[in-house]
Amino acid sequence: MTDDFYDILGVSRDADEDAIKSAFRKKAAKYHPDVSDDPNAEEKFKEVKKAKEVLSDDEKRQAYDQLGHERFEEAEKRGGFDGGRGGVGGDPFGNMGGAGGNIGDIFDQFFGGGQGGRRRGPRPGKDLQTRLTISLEDAYHGVETQMTVTRPEQCDDCNGSGHPPSADSQTCPACNGQGQRTTVQQTPLGRVQQTQPCRECEGTGTIHSETCASCRGNGTVRNETQLTVDIPAGIQDGQTLRLEREGAPSESGGPNGDLLVEITVESHPEFERDGADLHHRLAVSFPQVVFGAEVEVPTIDGAATFDVPAGTQSGEQFRLRGKGMPRLQRRGDGDLFVHVQVVTPESMNDEQRAALEDFAEAGGEEIDVNEGFFEKLKHSF
Repeated sequence: MTDDFYDILGVSRDADEDAIKSAFRKKAAKYHPDVSDDPNAEEKFKEVKKAKEVLSDDEKRQAYDQLGHERFEEAEKRGGFDGGRGGVGGDPFGNMGGAGGNIGDIFDQFFGGGQGGRRRGPRPGKDLQTRLTISLEDAYHGVETQMTVTRPEQCDDCNGSGHPPSADSQTCPACNGQGQRTTVQQTPLGRVQQTQPCRECEGTGTIHSETCASCRGNGTVRNETQLTVDIPAGIQDGQTLRLEREGAPSESGGPNGDLLVEITVESHPEFERDGADLHHRLAVSFPQVVFGAEVEVPTIDGAATFDVPAGTQSGEQFRLRGKGMPRLQRRGDGDLFVHVQVVTPESMNDEQRAALEDFAEAGGEEIDVNEGFFEKLKHSF
């Protein structure tokens, strides 16, 4: 059985709006599918989001407290919740096929005590998408950065109404100022009532003599806006951050949509990334792999020392634990894999050349230096 919405968010039943929003942000950061490794992250994120939507709406929350979790969920399955007008009365699931019964009557009885058709709250604005490029260092440390986006915003000249304050207004004759028009159809289940926004007045109930010159009646204009984005340490290329209420404004007086920021992590000259792990190719000399040596290896967080064992072969791989990228949600760091690559010198002085000739002869190799000793040496690794 699913916990109720208060348990999902981890708040008390008398929690105020700020406490609910704060709890939602924490839970969303933990379970967002783009950043969470929890196998059930998507389902948990949906539950958290649903809990926040219900408990942040005064009318829905009142109905939720009155009905309880199961009856509230059942009501939504039967067509949605309209805001709890007038409380609850009668048998909400009866008369489904009886005389005079219809689906609209059932919802009215359940949510409105027989006071008419359902009302829907204003819809939020559309979500917007953009991209932000960061360095691998920023992805390692996490960073708070600024970005500029061009987005639609409410027109200041008309306050989003689409018409100047001086415009003459009159009641829309098509809907008699209701802002919506209702049609009724007869179905096998009874009379079904459908309500839609009036096209003539676009759901406002009022017609104006002028449109705003700045937004041409749309109520929105496109502006450049600077936003602060909090990049979490360990974020990966292609992951998306959601900035709540930073999207497009609503056309019906609801909240703004969200802004989805897709992160692009730049490639790095020293490292290749594989999830939380990093890979680095370490160039070493022939004597270093023969005799072993302590060498310096770059990491994102500064240089580290690494012991190359004697007899190491070119292409051999070593792991430096905890020297990779942070994993999201502070669950440790990945590893740094060092790939040893022996570098053959392109030129040597006479002393170096003689030493290598002696080395080859001591091993019983017949080397014709004029025919490419160093080429043979290069091919042997």
